[in-house]
Amino acid sequence: MSDALAGSVANAAGKASGPSGDANGAPIVDIRDLTVTFSGGRAPVRAVSGVSLQVQRGETVALIGESGSGKSVTLRTMLMLHPARRTQLGGQVRVAGHDVLSMGEGALADYRGKVASMIFQEPLLALDPVYTVGQQITESIRRHEPVNEAQAHARALQLFERVRIPSPERRLAAYPHEMSGGMRQRAMIALALACNPQVLLADEPTTALDATVQIQVLILLRELQRDLGLSIVFVTHDIGAAIEVADRIAVMYAGRIVEEGTARELIRAPRHPYTLALLGSRAHGAMAKGQRLVTIGGAPPDLSRLPPGCAFAERCAWAQDACRQTQPEAVEIAPNHRARCLRTDATVGGVKALESLKV
Repeated sequence: MSDALAGSVANAAGKASGPSGDANGAPIVDIRDLTVTFSGGRAPVRAVSGVSLQVQRGETVALIGESGSGKSVTLRTMLMLHPARRTQLGGQVRVAGHDVLSMGEGALADYRGKVASMIFQEPLLALDPVYTVGQQITESIRRHEPVNEAQAHARALQLFERVRIPSPERRLAAYPHEMSGGMRQRAMIALALACNPQVLLADEPTTALDATVQIQVLILLRELQRDLGLSIVFVTHDIGAAIEVADRIAVMYAGRIVEEGTARELIRAPRHPYTLALLGSRAHGAMAKGQRLVTIGGAPPDLSRLPPGCAFAERCAWAQDACRQTQPEAVEIAPNHRARCLRTDATVGGVKALESLKV
């Protein structure tokens, strides 16, 4: 997404005035030292390693990074959507007071959709093709709310109007394949909001959409957050979208959060080489300066054979021997800004420091 288009999100919907916690100050999402390991292949894969993340009420936190960095795995763990037999979990995940990792199937069925719900990346795959969209929404409402069929249908109609689906009564009777990509994504958002969840999990909600529809969906999410007081965890590859939509950004690499801070702080003063490289890879920012588009050499490491030190060291121009031998701890750069790097000094100067990166 271009910077010009991304800027329209903030202009049209407005940034949140600021998140707030519960009355006792506790975050609505509190993840502590989460580890997720998948077995079943030739070797166990540690997809998430020691992730800690807090989200306050009314706050949007974006998880960004390359494919395989652990973003979607973290998100899906918050709904316990991984196959139980092949997944080993560690740490703690609390959402609105619920200890998610210890919940049984019955409790999870009550929790999903009502406390936390998800907007999936590809709604054509997430929606059931043999039922109309309206049937799927009303079923979700009746599962969690004491309403009859007519009341659930009226609620579904209100949701379609809220997410600005034209001819909502007719679209409720449509099957997923009869709707355009942008309309399906709006229907997916309506389904996620059907039971008034407190936390909305958005897994790459704009990836399959063209640029204009992306902006419309991002503006819609921002308006819904403002109007409903939602807390949103937003997974994206697009750092431009994250900067415009999120209050805070957590950058993930090889299953770890390597940098975390406010969107404003990360774009002005990135302190991890990976964050800086992601910023430099934005086409608009590079072309405006007459520079070549920055790319990150190499590929992410094999998660079944992670190196002993920093996982980004082999792709980082500033890496030293210590980086390859020692797993760096998070360093506090400023209030609410941390980076997991031994060379946080190297990125001072922002985009100008990209000249030192391998491209």
